[in-house]
Amino acid sequence: VLDSCVDGVILSDYGKGLLVPEIIEYVITRCRRAGVRVAVDPKVEHFRAYRGVTMITPNNKEASEGIGIPIRDRASLERAGAAICEAIDPEILLVTRSEHGIALFERGQSLDEIPTRAQEVFDVTGAGDTVIAAMTLGIVAGLAPEDAALLANLAAGIVVGQVGTAAVLAGELLSILQNS
Repeated sequence: VLDSCVDGVILSDYGKGLLVPEIIEYVITRCRRAGVRVAVDPKVEHFRAYRGVTMITPNNKEASEGIGIPIRDRASLERAGAAICEAIDPEILLVTRSEHGIALFERGQSLDEIPTRAQEVFDVTGAGDTVIAAMTLGIVAGLAPEDAALLANLAAGIVVGQVGTAAVLAGELLSILQNS
């Protein structure tokens, strides 16, 4: 039933106790068997439990702490990215880096850095959730990872430009895409 009605599953780990390693492994295993993509917004405590997911989207701090390599520059970002890909084996690793944009690692590809668009930031609440949602939407809709990452970056830009928790409306995103 899972494969006939679901294209992707997002595990957003807030560290509240629900996503324990046994649950994480169960969901990943069931989804992989059914051909359903699994995307994870991780917490450091369970970092290695996400092995085999389609996509993982840690922020810079989570990536550094999860793999034990401080990210300070492009060289350390590449080392950390390679280590995460070795440890977790995702198809896509997307490291969100605040004002430094997004670092995209695809299996077998070199690092692709996507810069942020200059704008005023009012509130970063929900930016990570927006990135994983838009990225997952893009991937399950058939976009190339680079295009999905650009979409996710634009969507996050809308969210951080508003105060408090905000949703991205389709019209807002279409307007930005048309004016890019």
